[in-house]
Amino acid sequence: MIGILVTVLSVIAAAVLTWPSFFRIEQVFPLAQAVSFRALLVAGFIAITVVMLLLAFIRPMRTFVLSIALVTALAAVANGFILGARGFGSDDLPAPTDTSVRVMTWNTAGAATDPATIAQMAVAMKADIVALPETTIETGEQVAVQMRDLGQRMWAHHVEFEEPEGDSWDAQSTSLLISPELGDYSVIESSANGSSNTSQLPSAVVMPLDGDGPIVVAVHAVAPRPGYMEKWQEDLRWLADQCAENNVIMAGDFNATLDHMARWGVDGAALGTCYDGASASGNGAVGTWPTSLPRLAGVPIDHVMATEHWVATGSSVLPVGSSRSDHRPLIVQFEPAG
Repeated sequence: MIGILVTVLSVIAAAVLTWPSFFRIEQVFPLAQAVSFRALLVAGFIAITVVMLLLAFIRPMRTFVLSIALVTALAAVANGFILGARGFGSDDLPAPTDTSVRVMTWNTAGAATDPATIAQMAVAMKADIVALPETTIETGEQVAVQMRDLGQRMWAHHVEFEEPEGDSWDAQSTSLLISPELGDYSVIESSANGSSNTSQLPSAVVMPLDGDGPIVVAVHAVAPRPGYMEKWQEDLRWLADQCAENNVIMAGDFNATLDHMARWGVDGAALGTCYDGASASGNGAVGTWPTSLPRLAGVPIDHVMATEHWVATGSSVLPVGSSRSDHRPLIVQFEPAG
């Protein structure tokens, strides 16, 4: 009887970890953190399966351990299939075209990444839009200057929150660089003054002054730590609202995987009406954080998203080089739809 109960509980646990959004627990602590590491869950399920198969040589336990092995093996396969559908990694980034837009995001961790490293990478990747969470306006302007010196002009935009005591740190700043070839842009006031923004860390929303081109959102949502879970959920809801019917490109540190966003996707989209560019181009399962883990063991919490006005034609999760940031850069190339 105990064996049957344990088997049933194992089935429930495996199902919850594999399809958290179905059970509406993808944003509940600590399951929200656990389901972030799908690749490690696969490894865990495989390890349990192997142990159970070894224990099956003990005759009195055979039926019970084989039933557990079946459950964990199926869970490993299901999670592996989900990861495979999102993409285990592809560096097929096509050459830029006259109509393409390349969008790069990198949480630089402030002083952990010097402006020259950011500029060199952005120029090497021919980025038209560069979202830089945890990057001050001074650093953003230095990056723009160095990119200009390397032959690629960019306009620097910025949003900053301040602590009540007046202290500031790099996570309170988000910079956004946009190529002049996309037109003139301006940070909207509600984003700049924080009356409409992510809750704890700033996101920058910029609008094209000529009415053409996409609205661009440089994202920095708060992390889902104990004490901040409600703020994190509010941030994801706010980001979904930004990605409504308009022509929108969002890039940055969402501090969330696609599983966490599922309830706010509209008509099959990832978040609001935006779809995930990395998943659409073979890199959705590649971890961007932390850099201390291998790429396929990490968590894809940095994203480049767009509405159906854009089609992702390629992407790449990049090495950090000399940077000490715990996030990997991500670049996605889009072409206008239709």
